[in-house]
Amino acid sequence: MTEQKTHALKARERGVTGKKVKTLRLKGIVPAVVYGRDAKPQNISLAANEFTKIYSEAGTSSLVDLTIDNAAPIKVLTHEPQLDPVKNVPIHIDFYKVRMDEKIKTEIPLEFIGASKAVEQLDGSLVTNRDSVEVECLPSDLVSEIKVDITPLKTFEDNITISDLKVPAGIEILNDSEEVVALVEPPRSEEELAELEESAAEEEKEAIEQMEGEAGVEGAEGERPEGEEKEAELEPKPEEQKEN
Repeated sequence: MTEQKTHALKARERGVTGKKVKTLRLKGIVPAVVYGRDAKPQNISLAANEFTKIYSEAGTSSLVDLTIDNAAPIKVLTHEPQLDPVKNVPIHIDFYKVRMDEKIKTEIPLEFIGASKAVEQLDGSLVTNRDSVEVECLPSDLVSEIKVDITPLKTFEDNITISDLKVPAGIEILNDSEEVVALVEPPRSEEELAELEESAAEEEKEAIEQMEGEAGVEGAEGERPEGEEKEAELEPKPEEQKEN
């Protein structure tokens, strides 16, 4: 297992809230909040580029020393940040303040290593059903990832389950111990590949036809014949009609 690396971030207390935080984002500053079980939520802000750099290394399973203004650093975990769907940059971050003497529940990423005979010699395809596991441990026992050696996958009958994972003392995996984490599927025959291609082509055709049909309906409902439009303009409004 990889030793936990020390990560540090600097932040400032934030008075700007609501829609006004847009002005912060335009300056490359991302709004965030720090909260904990026995801590009152605190609004903060920090440089987006500094956070992105640290998050790429720490992720959600490594402790971060967060310094707010001139206060002493506090230990926090980062929750999945909210990202701009177009620019893919953080627009809001949640930090969870941890107590080092209390166990926490979080997720640790899985890193698949090694070489599988079933993949390299039998032309199989590696299938990974999980990219992380849920754990419970003290914050000091956290690791940045759990390595999964796929070398035992020598045949298509072999698999790796949760119970096969090797974790350091102090970490308890909460997932079902019999859940399969990785296996190798045999290569597909030419007939299977042809069927998959045919099925994909048919689904694509149906999707296109459905989109064209919906576009036609919208056009018919949204347009009014030119004659009707002029006729409607000439009709007097109810209040303008004179009594006979």
